[in-house]
Amino acid sequence: MNRFHVVDAFTDQPFHGNPAAVLVLDSPYDDAWAQRVAAEFNLSETAFVRPLAGADADYELRWFTPTTEVDLCGHATLAAAHVLAAGGAEGPFRFASRSGVLTVTARDGLLWLDFPANPPYAKDVPDGLVAALGGEPVWAGFSDVNDYFVVYPDEATVRALAPDLAEVARCTVRGVTVTAPADPGQPYDFVSRLFAPAIGIPEDPVTGSAHTALGPYWAHRLGRTRLDAVQCSARGGRLVVELPADAPDRVLIGGTAVTVSEGTLRY
Repeated sequence: MNRFHVVDAFTDQPFHGNPAAVLVLDSPYDDAWAQRVAAEFNLSETAFVRPLAGADADYELRWFTPTTEVDLCGHATLAAAHVLAAGGAEGPFRFASRSGVLTVTARDGLLWLDFPANPPYAKDVPDGLVAALGGEPVWAGFSDVNDYFVVYPDEATVRALAPDLAEVARCTVRGVTVTAPADPGQPYDFVSRLFAPAIGIPEDPVTGSAHTALGPYWAHRLGRTRLDAVQCSARGGRLVVELPADAPDRVLIGGTAVTVSEGTLRY
């Protein structure tokens, strides 16, 4: 029987941020079993962690939504590192994943994800997507986390969006990131939301991987290399993004996490 932990990531309060289930396993497992477990938890992501003996990474890390395995997930990576640290393991934590080796390091009271940068670039969006989202964007493009990337003029517009999710799901991508600058006077720099109905997530509460695109975009636009971010879903989440000067192809994403439940998976 395997232990599980449910962790709220990118928050310091229970029942906020983005919940992920984490299972730390000691042996190989069947892919179909992992998918069934993720469907049973029915969270946006379930992370499966397994120790490795190789020189490049300490753990294998895979992420499953209720319907599919994905290539990159920030909040479940943060949750996995949080569980390992709470269990007494020492970091930095090096995870072998579909997106290469990802490192998580503790610094300044945060866990920092070291992820590949995915700056968005101009690309036509499908017919009907803008209408399905609502509002009047100022720019639209694509990022290589397989998301359309849509920019709005102000925070209020992003917060008020009520998209036609059935139409959004027709896009053959992971999801759609929407973003805008923070209102003047706010203690953060930009806001975002992410809709991913095509992979079983109508709206993701907090999406670390989306910030591999959001970070480079807003760093360029605002002329800064450290940014405070809010993902303004119903649960909400806070992140810090850094663009390291010595590694322009990487993004550091900082956050905290809270374990809200744990137990034994019997099957």
